[in-house]
Amino acid sequence: MTDDLRQRLAARLSTAPVEEGRVVAATSARIRARMPAAEVGAVVRVERAAGPLRAEVVGFEGDEAVLLPFASPVGVRPGAGVQPDPVGARAPRLEAVLGDVIDPLGRSLRGGVTHPADGYPLDAPSPDPLARPPVGDHAATGVRVIDALAPIARGQRVALFAGSGVGKSTLLASLARGIEADVRIVALVGERGREVGEFVDDVLDAETRSRSVVVAATSDAPPVLRIRAALLATALAEEARAAGLHAVLLVDSLTRYARALREAALIAGEAPARRGYPASVFATLPRLVERAGLAGEGAITAVYSVLVEGGDMDEPIADEVRGLVDGHLVLRRALAERGHFPAVDGLASVSRVAPRIVDAEVLAAQRALRRAMAAWERQRDAIELGLYTRGGDPVVDAAIELRPRWLALLQQTPTMTTAWTETRARLLALAREIPPEAR
Repeated sequence: MTDDLRQRLAARLSTAPVEEGRVVAATSARIRARMPAAEVGAVVRVERAAGPLRAEVVGFEGDEAVLLPFASPVGVRPGAGVQPDPVGARAPRLEAVLGDVIDPLGRSLRGGVTHPADGYPLDAPSPDPLARPPVGDHAATGVRVIDALAPIARGQRVALFAGSGVGKSTLLASLARGIEADVRIVALVGERGREVGEFVDDVLDAETRSRSVVVAATSDAPPVLRIRAALLATALAEEARAAGLHAVLLVDSLTRYARALREAALIAGEAPARRGYPASVFATLPRLVERAGLAGEGAITAVYSVLVEGGDMDEPIADEVRGLVDGHLVLRRALAERGHFPAVDGLASVSRVAPRIVDAEVLAAQRALRRAMAAWERQRDAIELGLYTRGGDPVVDAAIELRPRWLALLQQTPTMTTAWTETRARLLALAREIPPEAR
């Protein structure tokens, strides 16, 4: 990191104190303690013979604080002391963790060092809506299907909808490499332990790793740590933005974050509402997503992956997130099964800010290509069965001829990055071959 970048990441913030308390009761999932000055969100240490157990204050029942432990509460006894923990409700400093892989408590997973929690607050308000600048310039990703059909702007928030095993993590890594940014913050929320190492060492290249921070909470971590992973990553991105930098924030996945919120809320005593999700989940999701975007001279360009079971785009979390973001990318299992990578459905993927960031010629080419693709999809069964007769529809005839070329445009290997100038030229050349009636 340059000296200038270090100087721009220099503010320090304090942590509010919490008075000592005593354990009143404990179960396998939560602890109750009498704490005179506890605050929701504070992190504490519970005494036990095997060593202190960290927990977070998530609510109150009368004069007792409800704590969610960061590990199994085995060994906790009635009357055990509860003390404030220096981890607190803040992230470590970005300059201290850049290039590292850390857990939600700021501990390096490579060297075991715990970074001081003296950075930005984990749970911060979003920027003033009236003070937000318009979307920034086009942020080319190097992924042709995205740049050609669903372009991303600097400071945009995008959702990546996908089922399991269709190339979601690989596409996120391509975006981490391809989008030009000062820093990249990756939150792996609820991932399998094996996949964390693979993502860091095999999927990300050395150059990308040096300018990135990976925050990992595996699937076996308690819900409070999975929640904290997404919050910590967002706080690190906010610190970069406050210093006037462009940060790319990748959260994989927002669905697992929502599931962790559900678990924590149910343990704390909230009633389930929409398909088993307490109402607080749908109040918390926009608070996280709204923190990304433009503010001042800096920007957070955020991509949130969303798991969709069986392609159900109307399940509660997918439906909620679709209304919070500025665009969405849809990965289809059917494309992946045909060897089409990245398996992005160009027709279903949308950028709400495209008219602001690309010129009129590109917009016209996008429309023409989409209409040709839609014409081919309408006649897919007839074409594949050999039942379509050429000459019946000039648009479909042109689509049949051009399909190999648009497939070549929309597919690429995970390690390939294509400059926007090349993608633009290929898109315009393809669009010129489409009949006027399809434009």
